[in-house]
Amino acid sequence: MISIEKLTEKAISLLKNLIETQSFSSEEDQTATLIENWFKEFEIPFKRTKNNVWATNKYFDDNKPTLLLNSHHDTVKPNSAYTNDPFKAFVKDGKLFGLGANDAGGCLVSLMATFTKFYALENLKYNLVIVASAEEESSGPNGLNSMLPIIPHIDVAIVGEPTLMNLAVAEKGLVVFDAVVKGTPSHAAHPNNDNSIYNTIEVLQWFKDFKFEKSSEALGDVKMTVTQINAGKQHNVVPAHVDLVVDVRVNDAYSNQEIADILQNQSPCTEIKPRSLRLNSSSISLNHELVKAGIAMGRETYGSPTLSDQSVLSCQSLKLGPGDSTRSHSANEFIYVAEIEEGIQIYIELLNNVIV
Repeated sequence: MISIEKLTEKAISLLKNLIETQSFSSEEDQTATLIENWFKEFEIPFKRTKNNVWATNKYFDDNKPTLLLNSHHDTVKPNSAYTNDPFKAFVKDGKLFGLGANDAGGCLVSLMATFTKFYALENLKYNLVIVASAEEESSGPNGLNSMLPIIPHIDVAIVGEPTLMNLAVAEKGLVVFDAVVKGTPSHAAHPNNDNSIYNTIEVLQWFKDFKFEKSSEALGDVKMTVTQINAGKQHNVVPAHVDLVVDVRVNDAYSNQEIADILQNQSPCTEIKPRSLRLNSSSISLNHELVKAGIAMGRETYGSPTLSDQSVLSCQSLKLGPGDSTRSHSANEFIYVAEIEEGIQIYIELLNNVIV
């Protein structure tokens, strides 16, 4: 059986190759091929659905519960503040630099190494399914959400995102709203007591001051933020309406539909409509054996404000991975090599304590 040290070495090598292969959301075909090559090297049967690559453990048993291991291989586009080549993987001062190194390449290769370690073991308490998914960064239609009808039924999931290997036991959902504030269009030279732009002042103040009643122990309050305003075409015309975009990060005390109902019933906007209700909050019981095992290993628990592929899962899920979320989407992105080494060890120890 291959050693953890050898798996770690190969995982870091794969991550360097992933960094140097462009994989913007919906353009992950080449990195999907690199992931296929990993499974071929270890003689693990796999399937590919568009740019999602997935496999099950050798002794999969329909009578056992199934644990999903998931992370994504797409990236955002590099921001303009990069001084390094975002597609050049290099190590300096213990840091592995490159686009996607932290979000979420380090998590993905660590989970792939972990799955490979457990692939051929018999008599596991859980089946294992691994999905290296596409389109996470864009919440696209051909990512993990599209795989759920294809892969075996999932009972619980570990989603690999950078958490410093602490246990994100809950994650906020997201609903984006398009809102309209209307008024009376007119020539700017004439009086107008129904100027849509001025009407927006009161609306913006309402959004700033509004508080959702229910808080969450893990995730705190719902956070609502107006993030975009658009109005007017020329300087001498009062516009008929102002368009707003409102970003709402939903705790696990509300469903997305409840948030939509509240805003549609109470907000002072003329119109307000959600773009989608599918990106839900997620959580896992503190009494789940994965969480208990992680706590026993000294890992801390917390609620995460950032969205991941957990949002498309209906089962309990735990977000856990090497790297630091604050580095994600930043210029000169990096992950410490030691974080990957530790991540693989912790993943393996966690699963040893739960599924063996």
